[in-house]
Amino acid sequence: MTTTAAAPRAFEDFPVRALMPFTQRPPLVFTEGRGSWLTDSTGRRYLDLVQGWAVNTLGHAPADVARALTEQASRLLHVGPGLHNAPAIALADRLTRLSGLDRVFLAGSGAEANEGAIKLARKFGRKHRGGAHEIITFRDAFHGRTLAAMSASGKPGFDTLFAPQVPGFPKATLNDIESVTALIGPGTAAVMLEPIQGEAGVVEATPEFLRALRRLTSELGLLLILDEVQTGIGRTGAMFAHQRAGIRPDVMTLGKGLGGGVPIAAVLARDEACCFEPGDQGGTYTGNPLVCAAALAVLDVVAAEGFLPAMAERAAHWRDALDALALREGGPPCSGQGLLLALQLPQPGRAQRLADALRDRPGQGLLVNAVRPERLRLMPALNTSADELALATAWLDEALRATD
Repeated sequence: MTTTAAAPRAFEDFPVRALMPFTQRPPLVFTEGRGSWLTDSTGRRYLDLVQGWAVNTLGHAPADVARALTEQASRLLHVGPGLHNAPAIALADRLTRLSGLDRVFLAGSGAEANEGAIKLARKFGRKHRGGAHEIITFRDAFHGRTLAAMSASGKPGFDTLFAPQVPGFPKATLNDIESVTALIGPGTAAVMLEPIQGEAGVVEATPEFLRALRRLTSELGLLLILDEVQTGIGRTGAMFAHQRAGIRPDVMTLGKGLGGGVPIAAVLARDEACCFEPGDQGGTYTGNPLVCAAALAVLDVVAAEGFLPAMAERAAHWRDALDALALREGGPPCSGQGLLLALQLPQPGRAQRLADALRDRPGQGLLVNAVRPERLRLMPALNTSADELALATAWLDEALRATD
């Protein structure tokens, strides 16, 4: 059986008005993806360094994930949260063995996982800390777009967008342990943060700060919650970003890269933090067999011997090349770890102009994320080749020389 490519269609030929607007999108419709490359409806190709916002761990349409989905779809799609299924059990077991945590709640999105972690911390405070419910979070943090996750976030403007906020999330300053200590009181149940603040522009919590937080929360009997929705599953070169600091959280959330393109997330916790009782937490698609099978396929690849060391080596060489561009432009070295990097530009507002120019460059395009007016966020698939990273660097160099 042979297949033929679909006839080219212009953006204007699609009934996009049927979509509820919620973000700015370029006038393109993508119809196919393979590995590091996307193809739009006109047949034009783009080297993708966004990958669904760090979702496509193994790139577009990875064979291992497609195979797992096909096989599972022919066997069992869904049974509901009130019954066990084999892929969910296998995935939970695999995650506990990889993380050193004890229990897993499977969810559908990073925001849902963070909501679950918030609820778990509040239940923990009620049971073990005299009704404490406050969770210290951080300025510029991003934990999702549900109401509680937005309230936990420190993204500017989130506090008024859908006011009133959910109370109970005092904000500390990243990498300032004294700012955390100053907020701790009898109402404190937990501290929650991202090891790298992605939406803030790829801003890292230092290993020293993470270790200080771990000591402080352990001494006071508070939960330490790490939001690894963007950083988890190998993105930083370690399976989980906090491992680089040599600590273990009480609760960790995962999403994005866990499914390699399908919607799945997870809350992981130590036994001592697991205080949910029947009826406290749930969700129609909790532990859906189809997405669990996809997540297992992703972990089979990422956890395979040699995968992450090879990825980290490619990432280090690429970072050196990007740092050379940054130095020439008068900016600081890249921030981030592994294949979650940001290139800071001296001129505010230049990032979006560069992102537009790269997307629309003659021939093939390059997709990057202008996460801040002066920062480009780069999130390629973990198996992006050295040649593809070199090509991206050359195109970035070209665009930087052509724009100001």
